Amino acid sequence: MDQEFADIDSQGRWQNLYVEIRSQSHECPYKVAKYPENRNRNRYRDVSPFDHSRVKLKNSENDYINASLVVMEEAQRSYILTQGPLKSTCGHFWLMIWEQRTKAVIMLNRVIEKGIDKCAQYWPTQEVREMAFRDTRFAVTLVSEDVKSCYTTRTLELRNSNTGETREICHFHYTSWPDFGVPESPASFLNFLFKVRESGSLGVDHGPAVVHCSAGIGRSGTFSLVDTCLVLLDKRKEPSSVDVKKILLDMRKFRMGLIQTPDQLRFSYLAIMEGSKCIMGDSSVQERWPELSEEDQEPGSVSPPPAQPSAKRPGRTSSTGAGSPNPAEAGDPQTHLGRTAGKEPDLDGNVGNARKRHREERVANAAPKALQGKQRMSETEKKRKRSRTTDT
Repeated sequence: MDQEFADIDSQGRWQNLYVEIRSQSHECPYKVAKYPENRNRNRYRDVSPFDHSRVKLKNSENDYINASLVVMEEAQRSYILTQGPLKSTCGHFWLMIWEQRTKAVIMLNRVIEKGIDKCAQYWPTQEVREMAFRDTRFAVTLVSEDVKSCYTTRTLELRNSNTGETREICHFHYTSWPDFGVPESPASFLNFLFKVRESGSLGVDHGPAVVHCSAGIGRSGTFSLVDTCLVLLDKRKEPSSVDVKKILLDMRKFRMGLIQTPDQLRFSYLAIMEGSKCIMGDSSVQERWPELSEEDQEPGSVSPPPAQPSAKRPGRTSSTGAGSPNPAEAGDPQTHLGRTAGKEPDLDGNVGNARKRHREERVANAAPKALQGKQRMSETEKKRKRSRTTDT
């Protein structure tokens, strides 16, 4: 795998490999996601669960939720990849977790990124320690919270108000993935992934782990791909036997668009190679990850690394441009619902309101410049007034 990575990197072929994966991905129907009654349950119009692999709610009049069950049989791993819940779907989210007997929720985004809502606040905080979801009759209580510089782990109590039964849920929140691009190094990501693994919540003794970012395809796809490949490396004991491209194509049969950019694909390879050192017996590698990720520093004292321009790293090219957002994770999740104008294909060829999202990003990025312009005009006006006072 190391040689394969070196060849792709030196020849700048990440974009080509990513395009190959997109073109070879299976296209499956997703009719249920487009039913009129389900439109307002989707955060993004161009990210829908396939009909054959969508998770169905059992104790609900409408069984739809934007979530996909990804089953990797040889690795004995099952993941539910889903969007960041909307305010109106938080109750559905907890109902799904209860029905699927999920032990862990793995969150890979922040609630707000670059001033844009990426996810509803669906879990309780230190200030508000309990939340009730009346539509599905569930209550969630914060039991404990451990905040590190790169991630936060929480223990939550999920209570079924209909039966009075309670369950303990582990909430793993990775907070240091940059708003744009990928982490600068695999250390903090792998440190987080192995913390999740050590909890045992990814194993066959529990229901599938719920993994989400905002759209449930980019960062969520990266997490699931890296974890699956490392499981297979451990089973086969031969790094060359793990075909990352094939495994990703297999995962894409269950949910569209997993891995959204060439940069995420490149980072996945890096994380798998670094993680494989530990899997193959070098325990000192894992011991260095907490230090490299500055785990014990105060949260907020370590800023997420900025996205690196593609031109500075061979082979790192993105069809969205350096520093631009993942296309399915930008924009207001509510404002485009039900509209048909302004459609164009996104990275994975799904017809969506990408143009509107790009416009919103340009407006957001232009706002600081406009403010600076106003400040400059204000200073110029003051000088003119002083000049007129002197003249008179």
